[in-house]
Amino acid sequence: MNLSLRFLGVGGAQSPELGSACGVLERDGRPSLMIDCGAEALSAYLARYGEPPRAVYVTHTHMDHVGGLERLFYRLYFDESWRGRVRLYAHAALVPLLQARIADYPEVLAEGGANFWDAFALVPLSRGFWHDGMWFDVFATRHHAPNSSFGLSLGGSFVWTGDTRPVPEMLSRYAAHGEMVAHDCSLVGNPSHTGVDDLEREYPQELRTRLVLYHYASLADAEHMRRCGYRVAHREENAVLASPLRVVEPVGAV
Repeated sequence: MNLSLRFLGVGGAQSPELGSACGVLERDGRPSLMIDCGAEALSAYLARYGEPPRAVYVTHTHMDHVGGLERLFYRLYFDESWRGRVRLYAHAALVPLLQARIADYPEVLAEGGANFWDAFALVPLSRGFWHDGMWFDVFATRHHAPNSSFGLSLGGSFVWTGDTRPVPEMLSRYAAHGEMVAHDCSLVGNPSHTGVDDLEREYPQELRTRLVLYHYASLADAEHMRRCGYRVAHREENAVLASPLRVVEPVGAV
């Protein structure tokens, strides 16, 4: 298989001009898994691929990462060929937060008769999940409250941290096989996000050479980080990936 990771958006919540932070795993040139679904991210996805995502992984429930799910509900629910067919992967700890943030509204349709989750195939998970014949590990990150944000690793291929402070203890395990690591980073860190000085303090040099930084505040900040020697993702960049470690043929395949 040929895999790549497209950065549909690389900005933070206050940088909509850079697009909502979002990655799309492409397999043989076709989208396989959308990572996060902010409002700008959904618009970018529809513009590029011409149809809704068939699978979405949610890192956490801040609105710049899940704000597109309400619009996606309407797009799916009123089309019987899509209703209930889009897989939404989320750590079990996020399910109550998703319910509170986007689904718990009196009557999702004024006419009644519909539940928010009717439009999706919600897949709660803990350690990880199978998708498209590949195993994805899921790990906790450091963003706001404990157990409220989770990164994603396709072993041997790539890691997506989502919004996070440095997580050396996690990356020493989930990025231990040469994976490209898409990492949240701005010039200056804060209690919820990583800064350049954090990278240099927390991560070994070998890992830093594999980082691709995103979720930054401006193009000027991105250029500054490049001058510091880091690879910085730009919007619509499509990074070629190595083959994953765990792949299976679908049940019943010949």
